[in-house]
Amino acid sequence: MSRKVAMVTGAARGIGKAGALSLADRGFDVVLADVIDTTAAVGAVEALGRQALGVRCDVTRAADRTAALAEVRSRFGRLDVLVNNAGVAPRVRANILQASEESYDFVMNVNLKGPYFLTQAVANWMIEQRAQRPDDFLAIINISSISAETASPSRGEYCLSKAGVSMATKLWAAELAQHEIYVYEIRPGIIKTDMTAAVTEKYDRLIFEEGITPIRRWGTPEDVATAMATCATGGIPMATGVVIHIDGGFHLSIL
Repeated sequence: MSRKVAMVTGAARGIGKAGALSLADRGFDVVLADVIDTTAAVGAVEALGRQALGVRCDVTRAADRTAALAEVRSRFGRLDVLVNNAGVAPRVRANILQASEESYDFVMNVNLKGPYFLTQAVANWMIEQRAQRPDDFLAIINISSISAETASPSRGEYCLSKAGVSMATKLWAAELAQHEIYVYEIRPGIIKTDMTAAVTEKYDRLIFEEGITPIRRWGTPEDVATAMATCATGGIPMATGVVIHIDGGFHLSIL
């Protein structure tokens, strides 16, 4: 019997790499897709005794999405889980009164348009697979951000893109439930990654001095990866379209 296969975008480092390793640890063979070299991440998955396939995939490009899925079909013949993790912040933070159209297009294309159409292609393939494997657990997992609901006028395009990911999760969940394909949104908070490295001092102050998160520590890629693996293995039954907050309690309204 073939082992289950998961595809993670933005898998070369950070949350994506941690997620790939967590999925491998749960028994998945893993497709690691990224625009940068995935060799190290592929090797880490293989060290866990799982098969790994590294593919170069710019999710904004239809040709890249098609080619990546063709490689998955050729190598594994199946795909049980898609994790839409690839994402970018604005190259330059700018207030919404001055932000450029170029920055808007860059962020929205990577964070929303790319995953939306990758999900479309994968969902249609999963529907085909459902007919062949009616009892298998199939899932799509979107990695969003607390910025889906938290306004940051200095990076409006990022907030809009993540709000769009949140709605996309609801849309795909509503459409795919009839096929027993589950869709989840994991919403990380302040996570220690390359993306937050430049603002470490700011978030140290907010977390440890001002208590912006009730759980007073940085989140880690492994925190997000644990939630990812739980969703991918059917650990949250009878739920779809849900938001899973991995934010140290940031989303709570506390008096």
